[in-house]
Amino acid sequence: MAYRNKRLLRSAEGQACVNCGAVGTTIAAHVRSVELGSGTGIKAPDYYTAHVCQRCHDLIDGRTGKLSGAFQREMWTRCFLKTVARWFDQGIVIVKGDR
Repeated sequence: MAYRNKRLLRSAEGQACVNCGAVGTTIAAHVRSVELGSGTGIKAPDYYTAHVCQRCHDLIDGRTGKLSGAFQREMWTRCFLKTVARWFDQGIVIVKGDR
């Protein structure tokens, strides 16, 4: 079973999109990669999410726009790395013994 954490997913609420800066529709968007645990009807673990707005989510997932698959993956990866930095900067993720 994939790792699930509602608090980690809710950490996207009220945040600016890490890609375009839009506020209001930001969600925790899961990666779409078989190698990272997603598949037909299966979401990747919750630690593979990026804080993006609905518009950017649609671009990354290929629902809108004409982005290549390679660019979609690169865009998600860039957003994911910014999200991980946010988790640590905001104290959402804390390493044990790091207090």
